[in-house]
Amino acid sequence: MAMPNSFSVPVPLAAAHDEEHIFRSRHPAVPVPENVTLPDFVLQDAELYADKVAFVEAVSGKAYTYAQVARDTRRFAKALRSLGLRKGQVVIVVLPNVAEYGIVALGIMAAGGVFSGANPTAHASELKKQVDAADSKLIVSYAPIYEKVKGLGLPIIVLGEERIESAINWSELLEAADKAGNNFSNDDDVKQTDLCALPFSSGTTGISKGVMLTHRNLVANLCSTLFSVVPEMIGQVTTLGLIPFFHIYGITGICCATLRNKGKVVMMNRFELRAFLDALITHEVTFAPIVPPIILSLVKDPIVDEFDLSKLQLRAVMTAAAPLAPDLLSSFEKKFPGVQVQEAYGLTEHSCITLTYGDPANPSAGSKKNSVGFILPNLEVKFINPETGKSLPSNTPGELCVRSQCVMQGYYNNEEETARTIDKNGWLHTGDIGYIDDDGDIFIVDRIKELIKYKGFQVAPAELEAILLTHPSVEDAAVVSLPDEEAGEIPAACVVMNPNAKESEDDIMDFVASNVATYKKVRVLHFVDGIPKSHSGKIMRRILKDKMLEKMRK
Repeated sequence: MAMPNSFSVPVPLAAAHDEEHIFRSRHPAVPVPENVTLPDFVLQDAELYADKVAFVEAVSGKAYTYAQVARDTRRFAKALRSLGLRKGQVVIVVLPNVAEYGIVALGIMAAGGVFSGANPTAHASELKKQVDAADSKLIVSYAPIYEKVKGLGLPIIVLGEERIESAINWSELLEAADKAGNNFSNDDDVKQTDLCALPFSSGTTGISKGVMLTHRNLVANLCSTLFSVVPEMIGQVTTLGLIPFFHIYGITGICCATLRNKGKVVMMNRFELRAFLDALITHEVTFAPIVPPIILSLVKDPIVDEFDLSKLQLRAVMTAAAPLAPDLLSSFEKKFPGVQVQEAYGLTEHSCITLTYGDPANPSAGSKKNSVGFILPNLEVKFINPETGKSLPSNTPGELCVRSQCVMQGYYNNEEETARTIDKNGWLHTGDIGYIDDDGDIFIVDRIKELIKYKGFQVAPAELEAILLTHPSVEDAAVVSLPDEEAGEIPAACVVMNPNAKESEDDIMDFVASNVATYKKVRVLHFVDGIPKSHSGKIMRRILKDKMLEKMRK
């Protein structure tokens, strides 16, 4: 996300409204343009920055200028239509953060298709679930993981120089698009109300679900998020593109926000500390959206001392996706005194950033340390008692709910979960417990939802429990989160084995690992005699977690 630079004059925070405690931004509302698609919005005025680099790969140096991004987005959109892609059809993108990623995503949207990013490290069975759940028609991937995606039963477009006989080559496809005509019906004209993205999120509960987002949702989110960017900032920010672009934070908060402000994105497809620091210095990165485990490495790892930190041009880091421990924040500020730490809060179901921290040009105008920031323009927020649904006054913890034009259209083919998440008045229930103070700063204090955040990635206990229960020796299982200094939280399991089982705890962990992406692996596993459950049959995770922590302390 590009850095905000100057605040408008604060307006009073709204309190009681219609006998409800509804809070609004201390900043005036901002306009959201009508009838403009997301690709057109973020590439507006690209021709004025034609020769400026938009994307560059940190390691290889491969780069695309704004002229090339705009050209290839159009070419790819045309190519997809010539392949028969129609409005509303889903294309699954299974790629790491490569220079072409933004072009792929925007091209799909410009064609009227729906972009759905998938984790390239996911197991083939996990990718199959997403392909099936999204009713997707096409896959975009690259040669190194072609073997993993070729069995998914869909045509595959492959990026890169390598020619694969049974796949469609990216470069050849774009060249063919130049020669193709424009015989498309007006029915395929893309409207702002059309779906453009279907990221998958575990939401407040359980198994991953497709989040339906329109062009309007994402344009509105960018307008709110970038409300304070002044003209002098346009074209000036270099953002680190390390957060995966299949994640809403990556594609909206980094890719689209930076393109809108004509900045440069320095692409990295994985975190390795030396490469990370080298990229920051070599490419003169000014803004780095990262996650707390990276901040931990920057504070504690001796590798950092190998680098001349005086060469850093970094002005701010933004951390989201997981909470940042107060002592870690203090240690980072001591080691990097010129770098402002912004904490943000966002949800896939709300198109990305929902609350944000402050103004790097004027730190005194920002939010308090350890808060996740203030309410952005055009948003309404309330905090409710989870038991009664009653809204609560300031300084009173309750479930955070948000209402705005950024709220998703719902979960794809899942009306029950949609109704549970968005109420009849349009409020999105986040599943997070927080409060707002008298200055309008918001603090997140707990989670209703049971999701585990491993290095910022969401891990649903229900998914791991379902896999454990497929093992012939497992009778019952429960998965909880345990605190971990490096990862934030790790998945831990309690497992009831049948009496004749011969497997060890390590064997069961290996079984799970063979069926999931690396970040979802169970890191601690204990055999137990039984799983405590409530009268309604719900797993009593708090009891299990306390027992596991007690056992680890001994």
